[in-house]
Amino acid sequence: MLRLILAFFLLTGPAMAATETAIVAGGCFWCVESDFESVPGVKSVVSGYTGGTVKNPTYKQVTKGGTGHYEAVEIKFDPAKISYAKIIDLFFRSVDPTDAGGQFCDRGDSYRTAIFVKNPAQRAAAEEAKAAAMAALGKKIVTPIENAGTFYKAEDYHQDYYKGSSLVLTRRGPKKQSEAYKFYRNACGRDQRVKQLWGNAAPFTH
Repeated sequence: MLRLILAFFLLTGPAMAATETAIVAGGCFWCVESDFESVPGVKSVVSGYTGGTVKNPTYKQVTKGGTGHYEAVEIKFDPAKISYAKIIDLFFRSVDPTDAGGQFCDRGDSYRTAIFVKNPAQRAAAEEAKAAAMAALGKKIVTPIENAGTFYKAEDYHQDYYKGSSLVLTRRGPKKQSEAYKFYRNACGRDQRVKQLWGNAAPFTH
């Protein structure tokens, strides 16, 4: 009996409570995944789709439009090492939250910014972070804060794209996936625009 009680505690106690989840959309999910996997206290980041009405959407469906889904990421983190509020603060300073038409070179509804909250505490923290971002920029923030729905994991080839070793064809010929990602990110102007907006407060500019 004692062993059963100990096993139950291990399964339901602090070990499980040590992981929380944040879901955000910040344009290209390759970039958001790359950014947040570098943050101390973050355990994992998964690229996927959320916010829409189509079940089990594909990348082609989402980017074509009409599904209502955003490219998004699910961030698992240790709240003893980093708070949800800090995650959202970093998020705002890694995107252009004043752009309602997409992010950087990626245009369309699936590339818009958004925060998907799982409970009232997350909503309160997100609203506070949004107000702080608006005050810091002195501009209207268009990033909506929505209730989280189903998060659909994207296709395997999208996961950890930024450090992949497969060969892909680019405008400059075949390149390793990691090199193609760097080329895309630079050509898209993501870091340049974030740096222009946030200056030294931009946490992930390369």
